[in-house]
Amino acid sequence: MIRTARTASRAARPASWVRTRLRAMPSAAFLAAVLAFAAVFLSAALPRALDRGADEALRSFLGDKGVDRTSVQVSADAAKGPQLPTDLDRVLSLLVFRTGGDFVLAPDGPVHGTLGNDHRSLSTPGLARPDDVSPMLSLVHVREASAHVKLVAGRWPTGATTEGPVPIVLSKRAADAVNAPLGTVLRTEPDGLKAPTADQAVVVGLYTANDEADRVWTGLPCLTHACTAFTREREPRSYWQTGALVGADDLPRVATWGKGATDFWRLPMDTARLRADRLPETGARLASYVSGPTAAELLDGSGRPDLTITSTLPGLLTEARARQQAAAPVGVSGPAGVAGVVFVVLCLAAALSGERRESELRLLLARGASRGGLARRLLAEGAVLVLPAALLASALAFFLLPTPRLLPSLIAALVTTLLAWLAFPVRALILLAPPRPRNRWRRPVAELLVLLVTGAALLEVRGRGIAQAGADVDPLLIAAPLLLALCGGLLLARILPLLVALPARMAARGNGVIGFLGLARAARGNGGRGRTPVLPLVALLLAVTTSGFWTTVLNAAEAARVAANRVSIAADAQVAAPVGQTLSPELVKALGALDGVRSSVSLWTEDDAFLDAPAQRFTTQVSVVVVEPKAYAELSRSVRIGPFDPALLADGGTGTPEAPLPVLFSSGLAELAPGGTFRLRFGDGSLQVASRGVVDGTPVRPGAAGATVIVPAGAATAALPETRQPNRWYGIGRPAEDRLRVLVRSLVPAASAAEYRVRTSAGVGDELRPDPLQEAAVRLFRASVVGAAGFALLAVLLSLVRAAPERAALLARMRTMGLRPRQGVLLMLAESLPQALAAALGGALTATAAVLLLGPAVDLSALVGAPVAGGLRFGARPVLVQALGLAALVAVAVLAEAAVSGRRQITTELRAGDQR
Repeated sequence: MIRTARTASRAARPASWVRTRLRAMPSAAFLAAVLAFAAVFLSAALPRALDRGADEALRSFLGDKGVDRTSVQVSADAAKGPQLPTDLDRVLSLLVFRTGGDFVLAPDGPVHGTLGNDHRSLSTPGLARPDDVSPMLSLVHVREASAHVKLVAGRWPTGATTEGPVPIVLSKRAADAVNAPLGTVLRTEPDGLKAPTADQAVVVGLYTANDEADRVWTGLPCLTHACTAFTREREPRSYWQTGALVGADDLPRVATWGKGATDFWRLPMDTARLRADRLPETGARLASYVSGPTAAELLDGSGRPDLTITSTLPGLLTEARARQQAAAPVGVSGPAGVAGVVFVVLCLAAALSGERRESELRLLLARGASRGGLARRLLAEGAVLVLPAALLASALAFFLLPTPRLLPSLIAALVTTLLAWLAFPVRALILLAPPRPRNRWRRPVAELLVLLVTGAALLEVRGRGIAQAGADVDPLLIAAPLLLALCGGLLLARILPLLVALPARMAARGNGVIGFLGLARAARGNGGRGRTPVLPLVALLLAVTTSGFWTTVLNAAEAARVAANRVSIAADAQVAAPVGQTLSPELVKALGALDGVRSSVSLWTEDDAFLDAPAQRFTTQVSVVVVEPKAYAELSRSVRIGPFDPALLADGGTGTPEAPLPVLFSSGLAELAPGGTFRLRFGDGSLQVASRGVVDGTPVRPGAAGATVIVPAGAATAALPETRQPNRWYGIGRPAEDRLRVLVRSLVPAASAAEYRVRTSAGVGDELRPDPLQEAAVRLFRASVVGAAGFALLAVLLSLVRAAPERAALLARMRTMGLRPRQGVLLMLAESLPQALAAALGGALTATAAVLLLGPAVDLSALVGAPVAGGLRFGARPVLVQALGLAALVAVAVLAEAAVSGRRQITTELRAGDQR
């Protein structure tokens, strides 16, 4: 009985608002949840992707530097310490204890021990002497060595020995190379004051390294194998050099053998745990450890007053921070563009929902509902749709892109969630607000305010330039393209009716009505409000402007990088003979005929020349370039360094006082240029020369401030033995570096082939390749461009859906008048495409304006890795690619929507009671 009453009571309750609304419009609810999911996922994922890219690039950058440069090196004079292994361990414990926080040691741990300061020459008969030079041996004690080697013969040295040979263990490879088997007694000879007596060592064991590439051997003297070294002579001779391990009890004898010894402790940083966002804190911690308060405490606590702590890590972290700041604008620009487009789309979706449900909400208001009560119900409805989707999207982003830093992605996800949740209730409250007198100046004033803010931002950027290298992201550089796009969207919404009205008038004069009617509706504005909607235009312009401007920046950086590669070798390919040698005529001819070489020039250059100016009683050292003028002028124009007119050097001259040879001076000699005749001395010869002009640098010596003299090759220079044959060759084109090297090796003496320098611009490009951080930022930017394009396309679709009811009703009524389905599709295309195409064109124009207005203030040097002058130059291709690509996507979307809407049934649109 009680159960029946409860059931009846539940049946009498009214149905839940949220459940009723979701069941009434399931497709709309699903699409709203999908939109919230996509927006929140992008908002949470992009900051995490940026962090992951920055962290991976930082670790890659430091990993390439090697363990020596990413370690803290601590050393002390062994003679000033107790020379006991326990003391080495005690100091290590103190050093490790003061690490932690942002300074974490690598998993393979520190390395410490005692290292002899010098090698000793071995005089033992029977040892291998490749060029009749005795092998060299140094003694080392490494506390961690036994864990990284395997003893293959003999024993480990144990017990202290104060007299007799020092027991040592050699690597098996080193013993085989120097011919020192187990039991060999190695003797040295007296070597100056630091080693006045001979020493001896006996090989008591042989070992092999578990891994010769192990970081424990880094910086230690050839402990895994014998190394080949060369004497410092005019004709170097080779010899073997290796190191041997001694026991812990013989530490004092390391100093005796090595003319002194050094206790060392190497603390490698775990670069895999470094975080790009904590670089300043990590740098500060390392600075304190190396030369700050921590270093002072270590000095006091170690009991070693001569303890020295050094590391290149602080400098590397500073360089990494500078690279991070250089790439930051590219990495931030993409997410900023996506954020702008997502904001517009969410506002547009709220506007669409508000218009669709305005009549329903007004009816509820008329039946006694309060605005506050409706707002609470709409908030509850939105919470059911948005909050689970946002939570799922955030969890997915956190799962797919793990990274230690949570705050940026949490803030971005929270802001986007609030926007997706509150946009519709706020729009509904605005629609339900009591009517107010229409203010015709409200919109013009707001647009004027946006225009003034944009103008101020542009003037500020052009006046002071962007933030310099070493500063954080310049917000004006990120915001300026977005503000330009916003202004462009507002302006386009104003002038689009005027632009479309002209073709509409022209269509009115034709026979058909489809074109005129579609263009007239486009000029009047979709949705029946009598004006062009602004939000879809702004979304399209934001996507095109952001992607067009920053793609131009990236393309310009790549072009500048290629140009810098060419400048670094003065051409696309270069072959230089060793000092004192020249290039044979056969080699020069073969190089010029190599596949991929369009033009080439051979020349003779010498840096050890002197220019005498009798009038000024002045002599200066200069570089001389003897070259054929026309070929060198073409090379100068190709690489854009010091172009000149070859006719300046074509008026003859014998190099005598009566007929001086015409030459060109570089800018460093500009003050001497009007000085008349000079004497140019190099080698055993000299020439009388006269300046015919000044060049701003020259390919062989690119620096404009250098002192260089360009001398035309001819009879006068051929008479001098030094200049008869060239010593350098430069080529323009795309020759393959490997084929170039093969050709050089085949035509030069085998003994000196390795001394010929062969370089290509493609080969040196690795030196200026994009930093891994920049590559990560570029990948994120391109992903953001795709996301922005997708949301811009969604904005167009929402705009079409917003106008769909009125358009569908019009089509249905016109179908009753004989409109064919194909004509209906054409009508919708004529109505929708002008807005989309105009937005693409407007985006191209605003991107162009951004490049032209902001370009002079953009410094590409940090992105290129070399000085770049001239700012950012406009290139049509990147802007057109972005604009036309998005225009094509929008056209396809409009066509698809038109085809779907064209199939609607007339009876559905003309049902009884239709209020549209």
